[in-house]
Amino acid sequence: MGKFIAIDGLDGSGKGTQSEILVQRLESEGKRVRVLSFPMYERDSSLFVRMYLEGKLGDKPSDTNAYASSMFFATDRYVSYVTDWKKDILDPDTYVVANRYTTANAVHQLSKLLEGEWEGFLAWLWDFEFNKLGLPKPDMVLYLELPPRLSLSLVKSRSDTTGQKMDIHEKDTEYMAKCYDAALYSCKRLGWEQIKCYEGEKIRTREDIAAEIYGKVGKL
Repeated sequence: MGKFIAIDGLDGSGKGTQSEILVQRLESEGKRVRVLSFPMYERDSSLFVRMYLEGKLGDKPSDTNAYASSMFFATDRYVSYVTDWKKDILDPDTYVVANRYTTANAVHQLSKLLEGEWEGFLAWLWDFEFNKLGLPKPDMVLYLELPPRLSLSLVKSRSDTTGQKMDIHEKDTEYMAKCYDAALYSCKRLGWEQIKCYEGEKIRTREDIAAEIYGKVGKL
């Protein structure tokens, strides 16, 4: 088995940027790296994810319950794993870096439930994806912590600049606040490496964050 690293965080936290920087750093050292980004919007496997995020199943995230939503995202991962990147995970000389993974369900879907249900949901999620579906577990999860007030500001700026439409998660400020609380719970409960991406109201530079991430990855 190769090394499997998942990078997660709220929308706008820089997951894509930090995944790219880490991949470039590993490749510069001569390592073979496969980068993944979930959901895989360009593939048929993400059909139900796209329907959900585009609001075709309801205008609010809570219109689709945590378990149904989790199955949509898990299906995308399972199909892509079987048809594509399984060979990379099985290669002992390959690093696989995933921008989002099962970890995203442990944040976005967990937040839909009452706190008293969180422990049970995480147990179900881990059993469903890693035991029932047979998806590989990450060797390390790096969580980019960014409070909703900063995260949503970056998402809105990106939308205004690029014209990219905000999905039903990004439009719901109350939902994003709940996701932040769920993320902190998951970090502690599941032993994720937590990367604080801000100081006060100022976001740390991407280079500074990348250096901390690389230091964590060195533990592997």
